[in-house]
Amino acid sequence: MNSRLIILTLLVFLSACGIEQTVESATKTAPATQIPTVTYTSIPPSATPIPMAAVINGQGITLEEFNAEINRYLSALEDGDEIDRSSAESIVLEDLISQTLLMQGAEEGGFVLTKGELNSRIDELIVDAGGEAEFNIWLEANGYDMDSFLPTLERSIKAAWMRDQILAEVPDNAAHVKLVQMLFLDGEQANQVMRELESGRDFATMAAEIDPISGGNLGWVPRNFLLHKEIEDIAFALQPGENSQVIETSVGYHIIKVEEIEQDRRLNPTARLIWQEIALRDWESLRRDASNIEIVTIE
Repeated sequence: MNSRLIILTLLVFLSACGIEQTVESATKTAPATQIPTVTYTSIPPSATPIPMAAVINGQGITLEEFNAEINRYLSALEDGDEIDRSSAESIVLEDLISQTLLMQGAEEGGFVLTKGELNSRIDELIVDAGGEAEFNIWLEANGYDMDSFLPTLERSIKAAWMRDQILAEVPDNAAHVKLVQMLFLDGEQANQVMRELESGRDFATMAAEIDPISGGNLGWVPRNFLLHKEIEDIAFALQPGENSQVIETSVGYHIIKVEEIEQDRRLNPTARLIWQEIALRDWESLRRDASNIEIVTIE
């Protein structure tokens, strides 16, 4: 797992699908928990404003919360992982900004989290923890009290809702090409094979000679799946039965052939996950460009 995502461990815990399955039992067995009103802090108009780490569209991330999240992040690192404080600060702040942008997107999208729903989620967490005492131990071990935990929980629930909306927009089907490839480390060898292909030699036969195990078969490939965009662009410009010229990339010299094209083929799970990651990244990039983000503590 990417180290940048370690900080999201709590958020995953809070909004995992398994939690949804415990709603009924939680409301029957968990103690009623008094939940104070959740508010987020913007820069107040007082003479002594609350210190901020960042302000996103007028909504503040307090310096206190920021430092607490850094401590949680560092505590979550596995043995052997090393990271300097400055890098940890950047990772944590970027994640907090991302979560805040997602939360704001959810609010603008009409998502409303009622106090009763927040109470129910707390009750679920208490049940999952093994009881109120164990839940309080977990809070303390992670540097929370209830007042500091509630805004984090609300933000995570709203951000998870917005994230789900973005991911749901990714289509199930897309255009694919079925590719065969020959890969060479030596450019002259690639050019020699290219000359043989132009003289009439069979592509599949030569691909099998170069790679006897797979025959160079790359299978069905959608866009945004190959490591090298230049190969992808050429592949989607070819017609069935056509092969490319020699394509040079950072890993070698390629000659590809398109065997078939399907305009509406189902994405495999790996490809769909990649498309979802791109969709989330693109949404956040556009959102950041349209937002007023003031970084107070990090240069």
